[in-house]
Amino acid sequence: MLQAVKQNGAALFFADESLKKDRDIVLQAVKQDGTALRYADESLKKDRDFMLQAVKQNGAALFFADESLKKDRGIVLQAVKQDGTSLKYADESLKKDRDFMLQAVKQNGAALLFADESLKKDRDIVLQAVQQNGAALKYADESLKKDHDIVLQAVKQDGAAFKYADESLKKDRDIVLQALQQNGATLKYADESLKKDHDIVLQAVKQDGAALEYADESLKKDRDIVLQAVKQDGTALRSGLHVWPTFATRKGVGRNTYKHG
Repeated sequence: MLQAVKQNGAALFFADESLKKDRDIVLQAVKQDGTALRYADESLKKDRDFMLQAVKQNGAALFFADESLKKDRGIVLQAVKQDGTSLKYADESLKKDRDFMLQAVKQNGAALLFADESLKKDRDIVLQAVQQNGAALKYADESLKKDHDIVLQAVKQDGAAFKYADESLKKDRDIVLQALQQNGATLKYADESLKKDHDIVLQAVKQDGAALEYADESLKKDRDIVLQAVKQDGTALRSGLHVWPTFATRKGVGRNTYKHG
């Protein structure tokens, strides 16, 4: 049975009832499939030591824990560390607990999604969340998406988080440049004025040549920018061909791309 659940955790369903109380077998099943805990003996779902091990293997196992253990800070924190979204299975009291949520987002910023709405306005909690996972900015209160420092920290961790920033910050050069260092494609979300900015667009195509697609038409004719884009990604030339085919053909830049485009 041990080999069976290692291959497919759901095989626990077919185990003899005596084996559904076997800690080693159930842990292996949970490791392979967190939902396999549903087939375990109820005694294990109430066993703190066992559940602590189970959520370390798969945070989603928290869903099947006894209700009393969904209030257990240690167990829930371990679940969140393994899978930030497992916080949704925790008792509501923990989602409103500031100290607990501060620890939870340090473990996994995505846990911010399930925090009480009041805590999504808490600057310290949101800052910790985006430092761990920049994309957690998506779940912050709108007021904090206008906060320069929070957004800057978010894009430092994950440039793609830039798309969740308030429109007012999409004109901010420091934030945009930081985002582009992580993810050139975020040029797509920058203010139109910055898509005409030579230095901004150059930074974008250095990181991701395909970002040329989002540049202002005037910069798709810029030799330095297009050369950098092609250097990073040969297929990037397709984004600029319609505005400067003569240059591309004359210099032989991306000739194969042009031929097959």
